[in-house]
Amino acid sequence: MIETNRPASVPAEDEPDLLRDQFKQLLRYRRLLGAGVGIGLLGGVYLGISTSDTYVATADIVLRAPTDDPFNPSLAPDKAINIGSERQVALSSSIANEAAKKLGVTSKDFAGLRSGLQVTNPPQTMVLRFTYTASSPKEAATRANAMTEAYLLKRQESLDVTRDKMVKGYQDQRDPVAKNLDELVKQINAMPAGTGRDAAYASKTDLQSKVNTLNGNIAKLQALDMSPGRVTSPATPPSDTDGPGLVMSLALGAAVGLALGLLAAWVRLVFDPAPRSEGDVARALRAPVLGYLPRPKTGGGPLLAAGEEDPRLAEEFRSVAFRLAYDSRFADRRRLLVVAPRGSSETAAAAAVNLAASFAETGKDVLLIEADLRTPVLASQLPTGAGRPRWSQAQGGAAAQGDTDWPDGRQLVVDAGESGDFDLIPGEPVRNVARALTSPRATRLISEADSPNSTVVVLAPPVLSYADALALVDRVDGVLVVCDPRAVHRTDLSRIRELISGAGGTVLGAVLHAPLPGEKRGRGGRGGKAKGTSAAPAQAPRPSAPPAQPLTRQPNQGQPAQQTHRQAEPEQHIPGDGTDTVALRTVRMGRR
Repeated sequence: MIETNRPASVPAEDEPDLLRDQFKQLLRYRRLLGAGVGIGLLGGVYLGISTSDTYVATADIVLRAPTDDPFNPSLAPDKAINIGSERQVALSSSIANEAAKKLGVTSKDFAGLRSGLQVTNPPQTMVLRFTYTASSPKEAATRANAMTEAYLLKRQESLDVTRDKMVKGYQDQRDPVAKNLDELVKQINAMPAGTGRDAAYASKTDLQSKVNTLNGNIAKLQALDMSPGRVTSPATPPSDTDGPGLVMSLALGAAVGLALGLLAAWVRLVFDPAPRSEGDVARALRAPVLGYLPRPKTGGGPLLAAGEEDPRLAEEFRSVAFRLAYDSRFADRRRLLVVAPRGSSETAAAAAVNLAASFAETGKDVLLIEADLRTPVLASQLPTGAGRPRWSQAQGGAAAQGDTDWPDGRQLVVDAGESGDFDLIPGEPVRNVARALTSPRATRLISEADSPNSTVVVLAPPVLSYADALALVDRVDGVLVVCDPRAVHRTDLSRIRELISGAGGTVLGAVLHAPLPGEKRGRGGRGGKAKGTSAAPAQAPRPSAPPAQPLTRQPNQGQPAQQTHRQAEPEQHIPGDGTDTVALRTVRMGRR
């Protein structure tokens, strides 16, 4: 008794694994990454060239508020000066006009003079930093110093005007009071002693006090230190250009472009309906990914893989067969349905053939049933010989009674080289595909897996293109989905799982593969055909239609001599013939 183990559920991925997986998926969009880096490099070149002839000179000014005691710590300069307003004044046209007069700049170049100036204020300071950008070092320093001098001059004039207005205001208040005081003094001198004179002396005292207060205010204003500020760091001609240089600009541009490319790739990844990883496929199907077929070295890829030309492909199929053999759901019934989502079932046919060969290599009696009755090609592309009567005994009687519907009892033996051989029930065009697949003879044929040491592999058309596979699910149970993850949508995989589960079957797992040669990405998963692939007929041919001619000579098949044969396509031509079958032989698969 062979002990079988049910495969464990897909483990939950931790956050580092998810991040690594997402980063790997981002690298799939190489065109977006390359476009981002290219745009960044172009921006870096523009930055390096545009700043190669620009020079920046800087001058610093410390502002001072008018004060009569500069050493008084109670006076806060930031309370007396609004540094934001002073910065706007430094950028005003009045300052630029004053500097233009000193520099001799005409009105035509006045706008250019203002555009080169930038005034900033370092935080927590009373410093205004004048930064001027020009095309030459000397011009930048000259204009920066001219701007600072013009600002200090205008600020000095503004402070002086303010003080003069305040002094004049106090004087205007003092002069009438002083005039009244003089007149009152004259009156007092002419008055005799008595009560009237005492009252006049009291008025004189009041007027004298007002005059003294106003004189004190005037004296205080005139004693103020009205220095607007001082230049702490005059502008000097710079020795280097303002830009980071061409090399640094290219590096910065490449970094920014790479970031933009990664952002664009991430957005593209978020809205990509295709599975981003094997984990997405496993989550959509709720079944493990049993293998990922390597890209074949030959043009179309082998239908029957052997170890000499591409040993990786044969070993991958053996690994998939090994994992299926240790799945209790398959080991209990040993019936496997191989399907593709939609479009071409070429790789699904190769998977069915090679899994049959792998099971035969373990010593099992394997029967491969080609249930694709719309475009059957396996008999024409495999090295076959006359079949053994054991598998087709029940159908032989039906064929003898004149019923020629599939399966009609015809059976072939496929030589898989060192793997051994297995039986093939080739598909044939029929009038009613659904009736043929659900017939009692097809059911008895699939039930051959109930025999000891027997395995049945059934190949069906794409499950989302035709309902043929769903008609077989309840008798086969275990389903293997073969797909290209870049050509199928996650919703398609979820729909396949729902259809198979609703029909009473179970998805055992998935086998992933790379795009077929000549097949455009994203077309195969939506019903697109690979280049050179003939479209499947909308209606099944009549049973009397002549079968296809094998691409290799196949004696011992008992075919009528007068039967019309189809010529092989040029890209499907195989050197040699079907009679010289040797071990580890590789046969190219045709288009389905």
